[in-house]
Amino acid sequence: MAEGQKSAVTEYYLNHGKWPGGNSDAGVASSSTIKGKYVEKVEVAKGVITATMLSTGVNKEIQGKKLSLWAKRQDGSVKWFCGLPVARDGTDSATDVKADTDATNKIDTKHLPSTCRDDSSVVCIETPPTAFYKNT
Repeated sequence: MAEGQKSAVTEYYLNHGKWPGGNSDAGVASSSTIKGKYVEKVEVAKGVITATMLSTGVNKEIQGKKLSLWAKRQDGSVKWFCGLPVARDGTDSATDVKADTDATNKIDTKHLPSTCRDDSSVVCIETPPTAFYKNT
């Protein structure tokens, strides 16, 4: 679901030296038009890609919950991470992220792809992260 957004976010960062502020900056469809069987929308904000699950028609444990994918510049490349919902600190050129403080947004880790189940929400996934998409 998020493969296109990850590529677009990475490309934007490499071309501009900062993270895209939103879906349109990244050159991807609006958040409400990126949806799937379990996903209501996929939003890009300062380079963090957050998928919000549907609020009806899915397992009650994931209804309205979120998971995030985010990138960091490390060792000369862009590395992707995944886990519980986060937001990028500070400006759109910042690297650090902070956890979403709204506990109602957090998807139980048992529903995250296996590569994203670290409670610290700082799990590096493959670059490109094909394992994540195989599990969703």
